[in-house]
Amino acid sequence: MARHGSRRGWYGKVAGAALGVTLLAAGASMWTAQADAVHGPSTRPSSSGARAAVKPVEVTIAHSSDKGPQGVNITIDDGPDPVWTPQVLDVLREYGVKATFCMVGTQAQAHPDLVMKVVAAGHRLCDHSVSHDTTMDTKPEAYQSREILDAERMITKASGGVRPMYYRAPGGAFTPYSRKLAASRGMRPLGWNVDSKDFERPGTDAVVATVQRELPNGPTILFHDAGGDRSETVQALRRLLPWLKGQGHTFGFPVR
Repeated sequence: MARHGSRRGWYGKVAGAALGVTLLAAGASMWTAQADAVHGPSTRPSSSGARAAVKPVEVTIAHSSDKGPQGVNITIDDGPDPVWTPQVLDVLREYGVKATFCMVGTQAQAHPDLVMKVVAAGHRLCDHSVSHDTTMDTKPEAYQSREILDAERMITKASGGVRPMYYRAPGGAFTPYSRKLAASRGMRPLGWNVDSKDFERPGTDAVVATVQRELPNGPTILFHDAGGDRSETVQALRRLLPWLKGQGHTFGFPVR
């Protein structure tokens, strides 16, 4: 899993939108993180007011597929986006593929209708932090806690109560602390084996060729549905999904 670059232009816009939300929630998030670390996984009220226990998961970074050696995991980062997420969902539905959507908290908060569409279609949710700060691994633990736990709260609320099952650090900027915290909240740290490089918009042919070339590295493939024009991603998925099926692969989810 190679480290991603900073994507500072897009991150700056997301970070600005997230700043107010993060500051308002800071006290509650810090308390929750500290309580989890000392007392074990906490419980939180659901939208109905009931309290449900959170089951911890493994702290190691997941790469494998629950479908075994021939399984592949399609993962979609940085959304939801009102232009591109519906198009990605259409392609996935066309080919009968389920994917894992790694959502930025502010994006989920802004587009709850799309979060609910993702869930209704049978896809899984993943926490991708509040503001997509790719330098999170250099920041204090309190900051990491806010980014992870506030995004978890935003995504869960936007989905109507469905919690994210994974945590993917922006740019792969995991720390031992962030992995332990996410796992204590029932979110398996999630890596990738194949970076499609679609974020760089190298052309659809290049995205397809990268995935085909790098697939022997492992089953978890990284795409994006936000952060700019994702038309190349949509077209690449339209070509790659039937190709992967033709190669004998089945589509699954990352192990938990």
